[in-house]
Amino acid sequence: MQDDLDDAALLRYSRHILLDGVGIEGQRRLRSASALVVGVGGLGAPAALYLAAAGVGRLILVDDDTVELTNLQRQIIHSTAMLGQPKVESARTALAALNPEVEVETLCLRADEAQLAALAARADVILDCSDNFATRHAVNRVAVQQRRPLVSGAAVRFDGQFAVFDPRQVSSPCYRCLFPEEGEASDGPCATFGVFAPLVGVVGSLQAAEALKLLLEMPGVPLGRLLLLDMRDGSWRNLRFRRDPACPVCGEPRQDK
Repeated sequence: MQDDLDDAALLRYSRHILLDGVGIEGQRRLRSASALVVGVGGLGAPAALYLAAAGVGRLILVDDDTVELTNLQRQIIHSTAMLGQPKVESARTALAALNPEVEVETLCLRADEAQLAALAARADVILDCSDNFATRHAVNRVAVQQRRPLVSGAAVRFDGQFAVFDPRQVSSPCYRCLFPEEGEASDGPCATFGVFAPLVGVVGSLQAAEALKLLLEMPGVPLGRLLLLDMRDGSWRNLRFRRDPACPVCGEPRQDK
């Protein structure tokens, strides 16, 4: 990865550079940034593609799964040629073809909390694209501990949800403030109930958008809001929630950055 934007990079990112909220300095900031993407399935696929296309300098991808035929209905970063391969390696291949300037680090494992903490310490933003409550809560605890902004998404059937948490801000709630840890911890719901293919694209793209806004320090990040999407009629619900002072994860007093 080059230190500055050459002529090819200026052309590649020209549509971003034209934006008041980005410009050349913003594009340089993206190039020097790193994002941790936990899960490279339905949500992680579009999220990683857009982060790479936008020029985020380093992507750290974590997933212990392999590409299966049932994945290809919605996990657009993978292809038929990659069946049986680790998802992180399949994703690396696709991202290199899209934008060879982006550095992609891959870990084919189900990371425990200590491993996630070490990875989060090297990232500027975390995208939780996992498919089970246990991982989501582990990622949330790590985000709070490491004071890293977290962009969370979920999708099943025709229903999607999306939220952003920023533990650098005193007033920001965390994922545990919104959802208790008691719940289904397996990845069964998608396999059992199905998922509408474009739904994960919408939610994953939103995750990429908010991650980019966080990296660019743009205003308008929807903290303290849970966005719910019903793809049956294309409707959105916007629910506000507050930090829980008694939250076992983020309830201790914090200071703004």
